[in-house]
Amino acid sequence: MPPRPKTTPSGQRVAGGGPAPLVAGVLAAWAALAGAAAAAPPTAAFDAWLPGHVTGLVEAYVHLHRNPELSFEEQETAAFLATRLRAAGCTVTEGIGGHGLVGVLENGAGPTVLVRADLDGLPVTESTGLPYASTRTVTGKDGTTVGVMHACGHDIHMTTLLGTASFLADHRGLWRGRLLLVGQPAEERGAGARAMLDDRLFERFGKPDFALALHVSPALASGEVAIRPGYTMANVDSIDIEVVGKGGHGAIPQLTIDPIVIAAKLVLDLQTIVSREIRPTEPAVVTVGAIHGGTKHNIIPDRCTLQLTVRSFSDDVRRHTIAAIRRKAEAAAASAGAPEPVITVSEGTPSLFNDPALTERVGRALEAALGKGNVLPGEPAMIGEDFSQFGRAGVPAVLFELGVIEPRRMQFFRAAKEQAPSLHTAGFAPDAERALPAGIRAMSSVVIDLLPPAD
Repeated sequence: MPPRPKTTPSGQRVAGGGPAPLVAGVLAAWAALAGAAAAAPPTAAFDAWLPGHVTGLVEAYVHLHRNPELSFEEQETAAFLATRLRAAGCTVTEGIGGHGLVGVLENGAGPTVLVRADLDGLPVTESTGLPYASTRTVTGKDGTTVGVMHACGHDIHMTTLLGTASFLADHRGLWRGRLLLVGQPAEERGAGARAMLDDRLFERFGKPDFALALHVSPALASGEVAIRPGYTMANVDSIDIEVVGKGGHGAIPQLTIDPIVIAAKLVLDLQTIVSREIRPTEPAVVTVGAIHGGTKHNIIPDRCTLQLTVRSFSDDVRRHTIAAIRRKAEAAAASAGAPEPVITVSEGTPSLFNDPALTERVGRALEAALGKGNVLPGEPAMIGEDFSQFGRAGVPAVLFELGVIEPRRMQFFRAAKEQAPSLHTAGFAPDAERALPAGIRAMSSVVIDLLPPAD
């Protein structure tokens, strides 16, 4: 009996050292999944197109997975994406907001649709066991070396963008209008979308009528997608608080103002903001992720610092929560006769809001592409996603989630009430065999729905 093929934590086969087994896996897996939706012209065309293009798509995915780059350093990734988009027939402009790029497909008069994929990886050392696992490393300012990995699935996002561009370039009779294919840097730092907009993205390429993106989800089986209207991901803010005291000997506390005691009181006071000041139906999170103070058992320090992450959906809750943090920090210091604390708010990523009317339309197109039973209601999450910036710039925008866990393994996880390896972890290994064709078919179908051909 031949040995059982090894699998990754997602169930993906890893026999062999190159992309060939993955190519065969994509074709076999898609043959099993493709029948979930009716053979409408776009989906039938995709199923006929895929076998002739799967090798190139898998080679692109394997390359991107093997060669991740951190935020603001995506030079090679951007150049690779630009080359592939040009090969698909796009006019490409590079260097927008750093390493951002835009590929343009023109196909007559009609609306403009923006499709975004993010470029950057994360400082995580990969442990998936994939034959094409990343072995890249980076050395930080402190001299520590760590691996670099696409632990958030951006390699899937980019390959889906390439596949969508190629399919639509080959099937211009199915759509009419203008397609902007955006490779966005620095999503993991919440800065790339804003940088591209500040570099006059819309002035240079025209303001799109719609903006689309997808994000992989380890909570969904491959072949499934999830979508929800309204708030989908959160406002993300970082707050640093430096509590200022008066140091001295730990055995003579009456001559000091102890910043550690003030900080301890403040940590508890902060927990009442969400529980007592925010409407219970309005989500918010205030987490003290780090506290640092002191050097020795018997020394009361001069200062103690706290680092907070603050999450919310609505702008009103965001403003109230930040103001309450300031108020409570100042009150804690005043109660001990201490100087005012130093409070620094690093404005982060604004919340992601899926336009309700566009969400309904996208949902119908996803059902046509993947089958109604594979389109699930999405759940809001308190993580950040700077695709939100395109919606904040006045463009109706929607992000949907793409499943990346092999279906049988997902059945096991759901039955056991366990979670699959999550994003941002060393063991995250998306089921590319099924996720890539599902993502490309889904995104292409949505674009075609938004850019219908002329009568």
